[in-house]
Amino acid sequence: MDGHAVVSREEWLQARSALLALEKEETRLRDRVRAERAALPWVRVEKDYRFDTPTGPKSLADLFEGRSQLIVDHFMLGPGWGEGCTGCSFLADHLDGALPHLNHHDVTLVAVSRAPLPEIEAYRRRMGWRFPWVSSFGTDFNFDFHVSFTKEDLAKGSVFYNYRQTPAEHAHDELPGLSAFYRNEAGEVFHTYSSYARGGEEMVGTMMLLDRAPKGRNEGTIMDFVRRHDEYEGAAKGACCAA
Repeated sequence: MDGHAVVSREEWLQARSALLALEKEETRLRDRVRAERAALPWVRVEKDYRFDTPTGPKSLADLFEGRSQLIVDHFMLGPGWGEGCTGCSFLADHLDGALPHLNHHDVTLVAVSRAPLPEIEAYRRRMGWRFPWVSSFGTDFNFDFHVSFTKEDLAKGSVFYNYRQTPAEHAHDELPGLSAFYRNEAGEVFHTYSSYARGGEEMVGTMMLLDRAPKGRNEGTIMDFVRRHDEYEGAAKGACCAA
């Protein structure tokens, strides 16, 4: 940061006004993207997916909890991992506060991982989270939505991820994503949207705040500074205040 330009207030206002014009352009583009996203066609979900939950087995339709919209966070926690992906955990730290607002706007949010439910619950207790989190262990759900891959898939040299063939060396058996679904009054479920890789970045409020800090994200590679919230120096291990 040493050597950064330092100018008069008048010069700063000129530079800030120029940036404001670009920010407004970004806002208009974001509005256009939102409109295009809402206008996407839907696909009826024909397969009867079943999930293991703390209150027993549930179908995909059950996960809506009586609401018409469902957002699924494809959380990277595979069988036997012991702890979730650091980046997914970073995003998950931002979910609990959104729940009442989403629920009162006809949206249910749930995380889905392929790890068995006891492993999910153990990690949830460690991190102190409250959002709904279910297991798709033993089902095709993660594979059908292109966030989990078998050893055989990876051995082929590439996997279909983020709407393109991704080289296996840039992939993993579990990858992040977010999917949205709609349930009509007849009980039919439709897949409306999915995003992958950095597609969920806007859900991470910490990143949006860092973008406005003097040093920005201050990273060498994407999110290289991120740790699980109980792994930062001085952080208390085990359950947090939300536990």
